[in-house]
Amino acid sequence: MGDFHQNGKVATLHHFPTASAENMERILETYAQNRKITLILPSLFSELEQPALSNILDELSKAKFINQIVIGLDRANEEQYRHAKQYFARLPQDHVVLWNDGPRLKAIDERLQTLGLSPSEPGKGRNVWYCMGYVLSAKNSDVVALHDCDIVTYNKEMLARLVYPVANPNFSYQFCKGFYPRIADGKLNGRVTRLFITPLLLALRKLIGNNEYLEYLQAFRYPLAGEFAMRTYMLPDMRIPSDWGLEIGVLSEVHRNFSSKAVCQVEIADIYDHKHQPLSEEDATTGLSRMSTDIAKALYRKLAIDGIIFSSEFFRTLKATYLRMSLDMVETYYNDAMMNGLHTDRHMEERSCELFAANIVEAGSAYMDNPMEVPFIPNWSRVSAADYDLLLDFYNAVKQDNEEYGVA
Repeated sequence: MGDFHQNGKVATLHHFPTASAENMERILETYAQNRKITLILPSLFSELEQPALSNILDELSKAKFINQIVIGLDRANEEQYRHAKQYFARLPQDHVVLWNDGPRLKAIDERLQTLGLSPSEPGKGRNVWYCMGYVLSAKNSDVVALHDCDIVTYNKEMLARLVYPVANPNFSYQFCKGFYPRIADGKLNGRVTRLFITPLLLALRKLIGNNEYLEYLQAFRYPLAGEFAMRTYMLPDMRIPSDWGLEIGVLSEVHRNFSSKAVCQVEIADIYDHKHQPLSEEDATTGLSRMSTDIAKALYRKLAIDGIIFSSEFFRTLKATYLRMSLDMVETYYNDAMMNGLHTDRHMEERSCELFAANIVEAGSAYMDNPMEVPFIPNWSRVSAADYDLLLDFYNAVKQDNEEYGVA
């Protein structure tokens, strides 16, 4: 059961056990007659081999309020794309699978490369960006939502609660972020949120002082949640990172373009679990190590845009301040877990904090050493200005793929 707390910056919509999920879905079906709802699912082919996605599709098949589902498929050859088409065919809603590695979409990407507008690196951000482009090209969406394909505890009520605030015409919200507790197998999860982003934001505010952007990020109960929904008209001006900074990047763009009165967060689940990334202490290019570095760089870039000047001394001080605060939080989360019959591995939690602290400086060095880096994928408004026909050609390429490789 949620509490009543409001932070005063971003509206928090709680999950009280007083409303019927079925009634909410019926209301959404009514709203969806005038506000068409699209769901984006960024997926690796490997996720089709896991039970989590199969359950997600079973639940989505019962979500009558969804008008269209756009699946971005990465790392798939032709045989795997054909398999994916059959795999997703169980969805009763209108749906389309973007074969990002297919020859037609590669040709679209090459066109973007000649203009200097192609996403610079593969990853979730690139996948989501192309899905956003397709949604714009299809011109049949008013609300767009996104969530991952590895949610083990998924049910359709999560999606209903996520889209309701922006689908309801009586609400003024244009963007909604999901939040939830990360609990599974008798322990607290969500290490990057608990032990990295939360103490890092506290440390940054301690060093920088009052800062509207940092205050805004701190208002979110789970800023790294991969579940969010927004009005579709926002997509053309959305500039997002292609790396693990996607979630922070999206929040930053919303902060730049909209009043906080147009933003809310909603509790979408009592328990939430998905695929766990390894800490990856030995390889900084993968796992939580890579994730923390990318997130830190995304924060530094945004703060620099706001006029904050960084130096090597600043990052060393930030590391020390962060480490003390994060280690204190290890104790707090341990106590919280014990009170609720859960556990945390305090040794591994402290090792995580030490790794994250080192990555704060590493991310700072990378930021300082490469001042000419272009961190965001160009928005779709710029793409359309540079190549007016590209969105239409993109739409037709996806359509041709889905027809040529359709289910027999």
